[in-house]
Amino acid sequence: MVAFSAAALLLTLQVFVASAAPVAQNQAPPAAPPAPPAAPAPPATGSGYWLADIKHQGVAVFGENQDFKVFRNVKDYGAKGDGSTDDTEAINAAVAEGNRCGLNCDSSTTTPVILYFPPGTYIVSKPIIQYYYTQFIGNPHDLPVLKASPSFEGMGLIDADPYIPGGNGANWYTNQNNFYRQIRNFVIDISAAKVAAGIHWQVSQATSLQNVVFEMAKGAAGAEQKGIFMDNGSGGFMTDLVFNGGAIGAFFGSQQYTTRNLTFNDCGTAIYMNWNWLWTLKSVTINNCKVGLDMANNPSNQTVGSVIMMDSKFVNTPVGVNSSYTENSIPETGGSLILDNVDFSGTEIAIQDATGGEILAGGTKVDLWAQGHALAAGSELGRFQGTVTGSPEKPASLLGENGFFERSKPQYENVPVSNFVSLKDAGAKGDGKTDDTDAIQAAIDNLEDGQILFVDHGGYLVTKTITIPAEKNVKIVGEIWAMFLATGEFFGDEDDPKPAFKVGEKSGDKGTFEMSDCIITTKGPAPGGILMEWNINSEEAGGAGLWDVHFRVAGFAGTDLQSSNCKKNPSVQHDPNPECIGSFMQLHITKNANAYIENVWLWTADHELDQADHGQIDIYNGRGMLVESQGPVWLWGTASEHSVLSQYHFQGAKDIYIGATQTETPYFQPNPPATVPFKVNEKYFDPDFSQEESKSAWAIRIIDSESIWLYGTGTYSFFDNYDQKCVPGQNCQQNINQIDGSSNVNWFGMSTKASVNMLTSGGQGILKDEDNRSNFCATVAIFAQS
Repeated sequence: MVAFSAAALLLTLQVFVASAAPVAQNQAPPAAPPAPPAAPAPPATGSGYWLADIKHQGVAVFGENQDFKVFRNVKDYGAKGDGSTDDTEAINAAVAEGNRCGLNCDSSTTTPVILYFPPGTYIVSKPIIQYYYTQFIGNPHDLPVLKASPSFEGMGLIDADPYIPGGNGANWYTNQNNFYRQIRNFVIDISAAKVAAGIHWQVSQATSLQNVVFEMAKGAAGAEQKGIFMDNGSGGFMTDLVFNGGAIGAFFGSQQYTTRNLTFNDCGTAIYMNWNWLWTLKSVTINNCKVGLDMANNPSNQTVGSVIMMDSKFVNTPVGVNSSYTENSIPETGGSLILDNVDFSGTEIAIQDATGGEILAGGTKVDLWAQGHALAAGSELGRFQGTVTGSPEKPASLLGENGFFERSKPQYENVPVSNFVSLKDAGAKGDGKTDDTDAIQAAIDNLEDGQILFVDHGGYLVTKTITIPAEKNVKIVGEIWAMFLATGEFFGDEDDPKPAFKVGEKSGDKGTFEMSDCIITTKGPAPGGILMEWNINSEEAGGAGLWDVHFRVAGFAGTDLQSSNCKKNPSVQHDPNPECIGSFMQLHITKNANAYIENVWLWTADHELDQADHGQIDIYNGRGMLVESQGPVWLWGTASEHSVLSQYHFQGAKDIYIGATQTETPYFQPNPPATVPFKVNEKYFDPDFSQEESKSAWAIRIIDSESIWLYGTGTYSFFDNYDQKCVPGQNCQQNINQIDGSSNVNWFGMSTKASVNMLTSGGQGILKDEDNRSNFCATVAIFAQS
């Protein structure tokens, strides 16, 4: 029997073989996530959508062709959208024009494209190929329909990573490196196609799907149709999707992923989880399907690592979850499952095993139910399957209308184009050469109420701190990840680090702020550069946030931190190259600030994106994200990779939500080790690796903090000085996650790779990889720290 003291250890778990009947809850069932909202009809002139009507002056400044067209309208390339013309060739021509990164191109940042689709019905007879660094955007007032013809052939109506015919399973792009994609505001209709998927979405970080409706045939006619087919990748984020009909709404397989606000209507199986290391599902509504979530693939050797389903509801769906986890299933922690605030009232069987036997009866609501390994601090690791009782109350500050608060990326669809101010029209050049600091600051300071700063695509050099006054309620939206590059002597002193952006002058400043679709980075070494200091405190939930804003240091054109001068050198023991110290820190959320962060990737580049060798590189950023906030902070679908000291550090923090998140430690460590090039800085609570046996970076540190809620973490170590001999032995580093001096830490779905200790506290490993083997990672369903 696995018996924990609820008072001391926060939770009590039923014995594995005991009845798993849920405890009735007093709270209301979660509200069904809405379909994408209807917007007002566009006016008689113009599109009614600012993105279509605004003057587009974006330039691919680091590419060879300065006349390269960044913004494109498919109708300018001959697409009709009349519901009868085959528009496939016109659409693909619009994507490909300009020597872009397609077949035989691993990656490129120098040919970015927004492809805009006006309202209409576009007939498609073979896959639309989404090239690297591309956004497909439809008109949100009247969603364009991409409709597969009856003769359609191909893996997906949109294909983000085509298979090469005769290529023995090879794709156009390396699936783990298939970055920077976006699809939003569409109806994808494959109901007339015999065999198809709406989207083949084999992608990685900095990708998103938003506001998409998938239309498939119902019943036998849709027996081979899938809305999304995702067979590989390392992502990622998607939200606000509706799936109607088909055999499978969403066929999922990826290392890790965060998905929010998905609605499934009349599907055979709503979600088929083919494989994963971890997956977080939030606000899922499943209506009139046969099976809600099928995660029972390969019962004899489970391919699914872990799934978290939160704040979700099943309606008129006989089987809620199909699982192959049993008392002695293989691997031991494969098939871990967390159900948090899930309404199974509309099911006959809430959870069934792979033989069809009942694990959990339907017709009820579940507060917290789990299967897998669990550890309450101070107790012993146990294997369990059943209801979890005695768990702590979630803080009100983190909650919204349906469990944990969530807010989708604003698209400003109802804001007239006249309210947008072009950064170029305001005086900035964005040419990757001119110091635009003063022009950017002036543009922000001169914004009037209701205006939004539109950052035309380009590279804007920043040579001193830009302050965004909290009280101005600034909104900034970039044109396909417009780039801000901190550079120069101002950011050159590690002992006196300075931010490129300050959001709020001082910690706790009241106001709102929104930023989306931008890149913040450095040009040349910036050992004293903090990319963003976040001081703002919004009095409305989610009023201060980042969406699809990525902190990307080195490895691409325009940074002067590339393979040509920062190439890896594992063959000899070496010190860091001072010319390759990219930055001091990427994001600092200060003590009195709060924040909503969604689909944000903090990446210190491990390899080259643009130069021909695409080789691995040694780049040094000290710290990924430091959070001192007293809450609330929401981190939805974030990742932080390859910083020297730590990827996420929660110091004296409170009321923090994280789900799901992903990290990797630097590939070069321990050559050089984490003791260099950055000195211990007590102001930023740095770990002192000179006192540690392990010389490799921390993934997640939780120090002197309380009320921390983690729902899905993947913290990976893949190399020891670029050598992967350590991977099979699961010992690329000794320690990876740390909790010290903290209370009320609730960690669900913890997955690690190749760290001897999954979790360290007081200098001792309290969870070990060897005790928690899953399909590829090690997995623990629940860790609770009182």
